[in-house]
Amino acid sequence: MYVASTHEYKRFENTIVCKLKNKAIVALKAVGALFKSVGQGVTRRYTVVFVPHSEKKVYNFHISVLSICCFFLVLTAILGTFFWHGVSYRSARDSLADRDNRLRDTQASLDQIRDEVNYLFREVRSFEPALSDTLASIGADVAGTGRVARGSAGDLSSFFDVRESPVGALQEVDDLRRLSIFLANATTPIVEIGAVLDSHSNLFKEIPSVWPIQGGSGRITMPFGRQQNPFTGQYYIHRGIDISTFRQGDPIVATADGQVIFVGFDRDGFGNNIIIRHRHGFFTRYAHLLSFRVRVGQRIQQGEVIGYLGNTGLSTGPHLHYEVHIGSDVVDPYAFLNIRQNFTRIAR
Repeated sequence: MYVASTHEYKRFENTIVCKLKNKAIVALKAVGALFKSVGQGVTRRYTVVFVPHSEKKVYNFHISVLSICCFFLVLTAILGTFFWHGVSYRSARDSLADRDNRLRDTQASLDQIRDEVNYLFREVRSFEPALSDTLASIGADVAGTGRVARGSAGDLSSFFDVRESPVGALQEVDDLRRLSIFLANATTPIVEIGAVLDSHSNLFKEIPSVWPIQGGSGRITMPFGRQQNPFTGQYYIHRGIDISTFRQGDPIVATADGQVIFVGFDRDGFGNNIIIRHRHGFFTRYAHLLSFRVRVGQRIQQGEVIGYLGNTGLSTGPHLHYEVHIGSDVVDPYAFLNIRQNFTRIAR
């Protein structure tokens, strides 16, 4: 039984192999016939005859299908090459036109930058002497600005000297590089100015340097020094300045930080008055007040309201009698009122 099954499998296998072999042979014959037909077709020759209208010789030549196909392939390649080059030329032309437009925009931007650089140079020309003069006025070190040692790396005069730039480099780039060096050297003096301003700002709060009537109103009706007494007609030394707004009730402010040491009425002619002790030996008096707003022992800050302008004591009208003392000496208050203004003018 087992042997019979084996013989049947072998016969089936042989049958399949024979069928596949026959089909392969048929397929190969078909492919061969196809190639043969194509070969015969492309090798088929035609005769082209040129017959002139006159009795001249007739011209003829033989051409095959393969030659015609090759001719059309070459012609197609040539036309394709021309088309490709035409498209590439148009693309390159558009790209060049776009780059030309961008170049014009860049040139315009560069011209604008050059104008701005020239404007910057003009501003720096005025900045350098102003910086040096400011530093000299406040007693700061001016060596860093380059005005002391001419020709040094930070000297602005050498910065503006005409020099040849390296080949291919823009003059503006070289100028900006030297300007950067100058500004870097100017940083330290500017920081020093800031430190001086901070120290002076703190000092201004400790000395009587602001106008004693709030808002800066009023005017001096009697200055410090030798004056004629309006009551007796005799000449005497006026120990302060009289400031009037020609009305009562205007706020009076402390002219410096300090501590109130007296608040009350003075029978010798000052009327309601306040005395404040400040640092560095300064004292200030505010007389002829309408009323008070502080008490003895109170610490007050510069610009703080301490009372109101009045007409108490020996007075011919509403005004403030303002005095500044340094220790036991009486000085002209107006000199200290100008300190802040003068320093601000120097700093500018």
